[in-house]
Amino acid sequence: MWKSKDIYYISDSTGILAINLGQALLCQFPEVNFLEEKFPFINTTAAARSTLNYILKQSGGRQPLIFSTLVDPEIRKIFDHPQVELFDVCEVFLNRLENCLEAKAIMMPGFARQTDNVSMARRAEAINYCLSHDDGTKLDEYDEAEVILLGVSRAGKTPVSVYLATQMGLKSANYPLTNSDLDSYSLPDAIRRNRKHAVGLTTSPELLQSMRQKRYPDSKYASRACCRQELQQAQQIFMKYNLPSINTAGKSIEELAAQISQEIGLYRKSSTL
Repeated sequence: MWKSKDIYYISDSTGILAINLGQALLCQFPEVNFLEEKFPFINTTAAARSTLNYILKQSGGRQPLIFSTLVDPEIRKIFDHPQVELFDVCEVFLNRLENCLEAKAIMMPGFARQTDNVSMARRAEAINYCLSHDDGTKLDEYDEAEVILLGVSRAGKTPVSVYLATQMGLKSANYPLTNSDLDSYSLPDAIRRNRKHAVGLTTSPELLQSMRQKRYPDSKYASRACCRQELQQAQQIFMKYNLPSINTAGKSIEELAAQISQEIGLYRKSSTL
């Protein structure tokens, strides 16, 4: 068994797809150490040959793995070398798709990322909305929100909200449950009337304490008892208003965003983004 492997992500665009695909597969082999490098915007044969020469020199015959999303068959062919293992997305899927659809692929690098002005404007609007409605600000504008994240302080609302806006183009607001909300087990009217867009975020008392301890060490706010009580109160509020709740502990932002979208039915809506 290999103890380590050199991994190279090659793309004629940003390389995001190649990296996501490769890492989704490689994580199934935790016993192997992977040394990764990315080469985006490889869109000429000269750049391809130069990159391959670098890879062969770096890896020294250790049969490195290349994950490729190159569209141009001539450029792609350069990396089909006996001293590397090539995993090519386009070769595997595009040819089969052409047969299934009885149509020819346009073979344009990065075409999926060429968004039109309407999509760009919508994404920019979502980002501006997210930034303007962070941490419970401008409650009177919550009727415009596509997602409202609720939770106690330091439960992970802001990073998820930013991801929903920047990566998914969703107008996302986040609201920290205050002591008044927790003690009265109630929510502001702006959230109650928009319950269909609201999702509660929770976590473990241990993780919450760790996050709060970094900000206010040895305070009552960061005590285990306070964290446990606030999380229990928040959960009761979610149950009272029949809001879905998601535990953020041990989950990536991407996982949380996907689960939130599913909970409020956004996956069932088509999007041009």
